[in-house]
Amino acid sequence: MARVLGCLLLVAAAGAFTVAAAPAPKATPLDRVVPAPASVTPGGSPYRITRGTRIRVDDTREARRIGEYLAGILRPSTGYLLPLVTHGGGGIQLRLSKGPFGAEGYRLDSGRDGVTITAAEPAGLFHGVQTLRQLLPPAVEKKSVQPGPWLVSGGTITDSPRYAYRGAMLDVSRHFFTVAQVKRYIDELALYKVNKLHLHLSDDQGWRIAIDSWPRLAAYGGSTEVGGGQGGHYTKADYQEIVRYAASRYLEIVPEIDMPGHTNAALASYADLNCNGTAPPLYTGTDVGFSSLCVDKDVTYDFVDDVIRELAAITPGRYLHIGGDEAHSTSHEDYVKFMDRVQPVVAKYGKTVIAWHQITGAHPAKGAIAQYWGLDDTDAAEKAQVAKAAQNGTGLILSPADRIYLDMKYTLDTPLGQDWAGLVEVKRSYDWDPGNYLAGAPGSAIRGVEAPLWTETIVTDADIDYMTFPRLPGVAELGWSPASTHDWDAYKVRLAAQAPRWEALGIGYYRSPQVPW
Repeated sequence: MARVLGCLLLVAAAGAFTVAAAPAPKATPLDRVVPAPASVTPGGSPYRITRGTRIRVDDTREARRIGEYLAGILRPSTGYLLPLVTHGGGGIQLRLSKGPFGAEGYRLDSGRDGVTITAAEPAGLFHGVQTLRQLLPPAVEKKSVQPGPWLVSGGTITDSPRYAYRGAMLDVSRHFFTVAQVKRYIDELALYKVNKLHLHLSDDQGWRIAIDSWPRLAAYGGSTEVGGGQGGHYTKADYQEIVRYAASRYLEIVPEIDMPGHTNAALASYADLNCNGTAPPLYTGTDVGFSSLCVDKDVTYDFVDDVIRELAAITPGRYLHIGGDEAHSTSHEDYVKFMDRVQPVVAKYGKTVIAWHQITGAHPAKGAIAQYWGLDDTDAAEKAQVAKAAQNGTGLILSPADRIYLDMKYTLDTPLGQDWAGLVEVKRSYDWDPGNYLAGAPGSAIRGVEAPLWTETIVTDADIDYMTFPRLPGVAELGWSPASTHDWDAYKVRLAAQAPRWEALGIGYYRSPQVPW
């Protein structure tokens, strides 16, 4: 009997020890967010989402839509109803209110009784919801019921972006990506408060947008891709669906028609666009610099006017990108002549010109923005030319290829990507300051940053994810967070904490040895 009693006591003791050893769930600290918020003041009790939680929204269409978006994330994983209401306190509250938030800023207040996100504009409210997502456990992203608990740390975050332009670019010309694939990428960008998606819609290998007045551009020019696949194109309805979806995530689509070079798909579609009147064959390789529109032909400008007119009509955003890079088959004189004629066409249809930074060798239009894609060791004269244009009023988007081109290999062993700009590990992509990167360019000229993903080697969603993550969140932080928060040693810890969220979302990523996963 004594032995039995002794065994029972040992079992009970072991059970008590096990219970005592189980760690209490902890909420994610407020300062663990990417991009780093402008101001974090932790304190007070956490809020716990429960079956009784409601999502209170202002009685406006935008607030309701953001509330439904949030509920759509939380309901599957929590298993809770989380009804949207317009009255009552407690729970999660989304408020539009005048205040010092700017167009995209917000304040998040969290305590025992609830979480309130306040913003002056819907975009700020949406960005605040992204912060709330990151403060909840990664399992909140899953599509099946998870155990929880669903805690949000107590305190206040006050946040607004450093730059108004925080972009990513997807090249849909070298390889074509469907509407569904572009939507998936938009959702990934939105998590990190990226607000521009630049779509590279035309190149030597494919023309990807339907133009009614020049139908062979898409039907024939879009019929292939790198490697000889079937290619594809967006109808105008497809493109408008992408635009609408992006707008629901508070991203603006920036369409690009690259000219006067990178135009073989157009030249192959219409013989008249060629100086010799002969259409070249479709191209499925990866060389650059061999094609050019015929600068001296009037039909070239009829073509440009029609394309810009039709594209501008279905693009509600303010920008239209006209390319202008690697025009090696266009003389300098012809390049300047072409850009002088084309830029006013963009303005005629109500859009602001963006072009790759080679436009600074011509005459950038008033209000135009140059996208710098040079390297740390780019020729000093070329950098000085860009800086001089910036001093004269041209805005700059920074996309240094050896820092934030997402198609650059991480290491020599990276199975995808290219290495012409060097190898770009995670630290290198993060550890620079857009505000002082380009010597001689005034800080006021910097509109922001953009991370391009060229797709010569990129074919699938998994390819996109692997080259985008974990570098994109760092680029997003460069665009959003105050320079004072910029610190690699602190950032890499916050970045590592993102990995379980990517796994919950089904996002593959490169496990860089520079990051303490």
